[in-house]
Amino acid sequence: MTRRLLLSFVALLPRLRAAQQVVRGRLRQDPSLPPAITLRDGAVVVLEADAATAGVLRDARLKDDDFEAQGRFAAPRRFVVDPIHLRALFVHRAGRRLVVTYWCAVCAVRAWTPGPCQCCQDEMALDPRDPALKDTDPSN
Repeated sequence: MTRRLLLSFVALLPRLRAAQQVVRGRLRQDPSLPPAITLRDGAVVVLEADAATAGVLRDARLKDDDFEAQGRFAAPRRFVVDPIHLRALFVHRAGRRLVVTYWCAVCAVRAWTPGPCQCCQDEMALDPRDPALKDTDPSN
């Protein structure tokens, strides 16, 4: 029985290592430094991300938010954020955890990274929203 439990645990180890982790704090948005999160204790965790995710991490509209990123620690002070398509970036506002999205009210287009609307080319508005909503739901 003990051996069976040990073998089951060993089989789960790769999945446990790959388990998603979270880092939460305030975004550091110094253009001369890589994106980072300053934790509540003052420690700084450098964030590594794909280009689309890096665009969100550099969005000045998020600088004062309680920010959360999902991914994994590559080292104690280095965090690799999950790719943009996994929707791993959140803000915490008024006790609610909201996924970071961008919205064009003119074209009803939602995006996951800042920039111009792919249709009208107007700058998209930051639109954090409940992660349970479908991508096509109108903005709340």
